[in-house]
Amino acid sequence: MGKFGFSFSLNRLLGITSAKQSFARKTGVPTTKGGVERKLGNFIIKSLFGKK
Repeated sequence: MGKFGFSFSLNRLLGITSAKQSFARKTGVPTTKGGVERKLGNFIIKSLFGKK
């Protein structure tokens, strides 16, 4: 069991997390696997059925 209330992330320490978030906000391209899948799914559905 780990200690409660404490977690460490090397990515956050190095600023990688905030850089990815900033990139995603500026470009509109998600940087997570789920975000990419969601964006592609929306694109495919809109291209098949058209925009409403």
